[in-house]
Amino acid sequence: MSNLPKAKIGIVAVSRDCFPEELSVNRRKALVEAYKAKYDETDIYECPVCIVESEIHMVQALEDVKKAGCNALCVYLGNFGPEISETLLAKHFDGPAMFIAAAEETQNDLVGGRGDAYCGMLNASYNLKLRNIKAYIPEYPVGTAEECADMINEFVPIARAVVGLKSLKIISFGPRPLNFLACNAPIKQLYNLGIEIEENSELDLFEAFNKHEGDERIPAKVKEMEEELGEGNQKPEILSKLAQYELTLLDWIEAHKGYREYVAIAGKCWPAFQTQFGFVPCYVNSRLTGMGIPVSCEVDIYGCLSEFIGAAVSNDVVTLLDINNTVPGDMYEESIRGKFNYTQKDTFMGFHCGNTCSKKLSSCSMKNQMIMARSLPVEVTNGTLEGDIVPGDITFYRLQSTADCKLRGYIAQGEVLPVATKSFGGIGVFAIPEMGRFYRHVLIEGNYPHHGAVAFGHYGKALFEVYKYIGVELDEIGFNQPKGMLYKSENPFA
Repeated sequence: MSNLPKAKIGIVAVSRDCFPEELSVNRRKALVEAYKAKYDETDIYECPVCIVESEIHMVQALEDVKKAGCNALCVYLGNFGPEISETLLAKHFDGPAMFIAAAEETQNDLVGGRGDAYCGMLNASYNLKLRNIKAYIPEYPVGTAEECADMINEFVPIARAVVGLKSLKIISFGPRPLNFLACNAPIKQLYNLGIEIEENSELDLFEAFNKHEGDERIPAKVKEMEEELGEGNQKPEILSKLAQYELTLLDWIEAHKGYREYVAIAGKCWPAFQTQFGFVPCYVNSRLTGMGIPVSCEVDIYGCLSEFIGAAVSNDVVTLLDINNTVPGDMYEESIRGKFNYTQKDTFMGFHCGNTCSKKLSSCSMKNQMIMARSLPVEVTNGTLEGDIVPGDITFYRLQSTADCKLRGYIAQGEVLPVATKSFGGIGVFAIPEMGRFYRHVLIEGNYPHHGAVAFGHYGKALFEVYKYIGVELDEIGFNQPKGMLYKSENPFA
């Protein structure tokens, strides 16, 4: 199944009737040409039916972009623009919208060819606020055709995430394990975001799993797993059960997604899962996440929501990790100091038992889950995927509802260092500038749980705009503030 949205942005140019309409026409054409020259032309659709000068034009343009299958909108001020009609475009469009404006091209055409969109953007933003309309406005929303093309391209991942959330269903299995209240999930904010949630019993899942015993598709799934694991297939005896479980989840998704297009799963993995199913689900979770179907561990509903947002923004595989343990002093001295510009407090290890996709591991082995095997028979703890996470840029982030149903989130950019972890599970040595202060004044002070989502690349700019668009208050978005920029709770004398 295709589980991530594709953004198609309808570009609608607007014009105030006392300005030459050809200004907006020509500037729209130049913008579209600039985008197609640099980016994927299937991202955009040029609305040709009219330049919007009136409410009637607004209706015509909306009908056209809807017919063209657009799920996002770019309102382009080719000149000053009609503040009422252009904001009504965003109001009546069923999807995310952005506003940008044309810069003047040359000093040689500042009489008949001056558009004043720089001024018009102010009125547009004022009218959006008057009508309580959400819209994305770039940091500096006025530019040449090439610059505006860049702005639209930056809007593409934001639009993907917002579009995806409106058609997302989260499927969960069972309550969170004992002592995991940190991953509490007040569902009110899910509904506020337009997300549906289906909460099921573990017993329902177990029944469905048993009904898949002997499924004729199991051998083909086992072959897929063998090909993926290669020499890392250290528990071949468990593959048929894992294949049975994967088919159970995929069939459940198809049978239960209903009218929704996209799905994320918050799965149970302990304490009774191993003894009843006879394995741990980590490897299957990693495979589904690799297919674009995020799966969180320990019934972390906001964790899988965060994963879905990151997958939509990055258009890539993500993972969910514990913000787990400190980097030992001897490892820091031997492998980090003098080689990378980080203090020891900037570093930590991100870990989970084995839910990270094999594509994001330097090498992998399918083993038993060591922590669970300390108190259970080894044979029921097989099925975890272990390996060091690939080095490179990452974004660590999470969207969360507080216990009193307030939406908040954090974002921190950093990297996974090319340092051997010398440990177990899916794990990496992470480095985030000023992580020590971020850990204390955002993660601890903000009462965040130990799970964080990881996108493989620097996506903080887009994630920040997604948070804003879906309604997270600015003072509820935490980030790793640089030195000299104190957190509200930070002691200035420390």
